[in-house]
Amino acid sequence: MSQQPDAPTTATEMHDDPAGAEASNPAEAAAPTRKRPKPGERRVQILQTLASMLEQPGADRITTAALAAKLSVSEAALYRHFASKAQMFEGLIEFIESSVFSLINQIVERETDGGAQARRMIQVLLQFGEKNPGMTRVMVGDALVFENERLIARMNQFFDRVESQLRQSLRSAADSAGSTTPTVDANGRASALTSFSVGRLQRYARSGFKRMPTEQLDIALGLLT
Repeated sequence: MSQQPDAPTTATEMHDDPAGAEASNPAEAAAPTRKRPKPGERRVQILQTLASMLEQPGADRITTAALAAKLSVSEAALYRHFASKAQMFEGLIEFIESSVFSLINQIVERETDGGAQARRMIQVLLQFGEKNPGMTRVMVGDALVFENERLIARMNQFFDRVESQLRQSLRSAADSAGSTTPTVDANGRASALTSFSVGRLQRYARSGFKRMPTEQLDIALGLLT
């Protein structure tokens, strides 16, 4: 994962003996201390590993057995942190949602021009996908084909939210431009921009992450907006 959740990602050493306690013999003193993940750290490691596995060619379906093996833990250890594999994917979706919409909110706060807002929203959405290939496969549904249907529904809702925000920005732009049908104009352009974004992300995932979603983006956005 290029971008990482806002949580610890480096294991911290924790000694078995209380602070200041002496080992009973030199052999014990020389023995390496065990590393235990801090609370919540293992959960983050699981999600990071799942995302990285999704970046690999031919990763059609990732099993919990393969994920556990990658982490060198048992499947039971995974289920101590997630009730199901679907919940693991929900963790990735939550990261996608929080990352993208926090950026969109910043754009709305800082940029006053509606058209510029819309263009910038598409840019950050596609840049996020480009920097997080494994997440892209979740966003376009490729990684969710054999998973719980509610996951696909949730990603559909994600793009519905993106389109809704685009409509608001483009409605403002249409009003400023003196359009006689600002709502119609905004709805049509928001739909086109959302479809364009999904298509770019799909092409990126299905090309083995070779066709960058941001290639010639300024030209494309100039035509669409």
